[in-house]
Amino acid sequence: MKLRLLRCLRNPKQSAKQNPREELQAQHHRMIKDNMPLNFKDTMVKILLLGTAESGKTTIIKQMRILHINGFTDDERREKIPEIYQNIHDSIIQLVQQMDALHLQFGSFTSERSANYILSLPAEAPEYFSEEYCDHVMTLWNDVGIRNCYDRSNEFPLLDSAKYFLDNFARICEIDYIPSTEDILHSRKVTTGITKITFRVPIPKSLGGGEQEFRMYDVGGQRDERNKWIQVFEGIQAVLFLISCSEFDQNLREDPNQNRLQEALNLFRAVWQNRFLASAGLIVFLNKFDIMERKIRAGKHIVDYFPEFEEFSKRSQQQQSCFDECDWTKMFIKQKMVDITQEQFKRNSRNQCDLSYSERECYYHFTVATDTRCIRDVFSDVQQMILSENMAGSSLL
Repeated sequence: MKLRLLRCLRNPKQSAKQNPREELQAQHHRMIKDNMPLNFKDTMVKILLLGTAESGKTTIIKQMRILHINGFTDDERREKIPEIYQNIHDSIIQLVQQMDALHLQFGSFTSERSANYILSLPAEAPEYFSEEYCDHVMTLWNDVGIRNCYDRSNEFPLLDSAKYFLDNFARICEIDYIPSTEDILHSRKVTTGITKITFRVPIPKSLGGGEQEFRMYDVGGQRDERNKWIQVFEGIQAVLFLISCSEFDQNLREDPNQNRLQEALNLFRAVWQNRFLASAGLIVFLNKFDIMERKIRAGKHIVDYFPEFEEFSKRSQQQQSCFDECDWTKMFIKQKMVDITQEQFKRNSRNQCDLSYSERECYYHFTVATDTRCIRDVFSDVQQMILSENMAGSSLL
């Protein structure tokens, strides 16, 4: 299925005088509105979120709830406290454990005592954060050795949200703490199985108004979860594939020898060429580019993990592009995906070239999944493309 933008959505009254092409578009627009099927609003749009673990899929689900289902009640926010506590507990334990592995020293004996206290605790987070626990965690997070350890966190598994929660730890320690929306967006719990969310979004008044129902599916991104994906392939109109731009210098939790970004690119190739998804529109969210930029400004370079980046960035300079290294890195990752979409398809059964998907298109957006404004703007574009395709399927385009 190709996703096509509705040029005819433009307001025909934008200018006093229209050229013949604009007038034709306006007539087409009025025809669509007048002939829209009565049951069009009753059709459900099914969207599948795919990507590797920790790419941001579940965060997108949370954003849909914030944007289209009035967010979270106070009771629902309180239910997230154990999850947030566990994120913090996991993060500080991981940092302390890696101090020795990275041959780093604590900045003081006080920090060493706090580290011993943390290591004496079970892996499960405390039911509530006592004053003693809070003091030890804050002592550690302010320690120069722990900060050096955090700066090398690409060398071991650590939640992306570790810094966010530890920076906000004093607030989270308060007795009357209720998670903010941003806290909930940063919290992480491993997705297993298949979860879904159903919501309705407005249809533009220019197309008759009303609402369109969407159903979005989130599936676990770990390797051992991917065999469940096929269960939700049927009837999918669009696939949102999330890839984390920031993971260029990290390895998988499941396989310490496999680069995370390379794993995501390999998975994207498998999704792009999957025959069960051949008719679904594919939209890529190049996510977490804010973390990627922070890493680059701290001295990390994608060329150390993808040597071909050097030639790519030289081409950009020769073309006199006004890019800095962050822009080159973003464009390099996107180009990697574009190259995959241009690879020749082959049938799995007969090993013959299959050119039936040659006209398929893929759309790309750079996103920060924890930024509600960013996701609102991007999903508005996605919604319009899907709506356009639905209307095309109804022979209105």
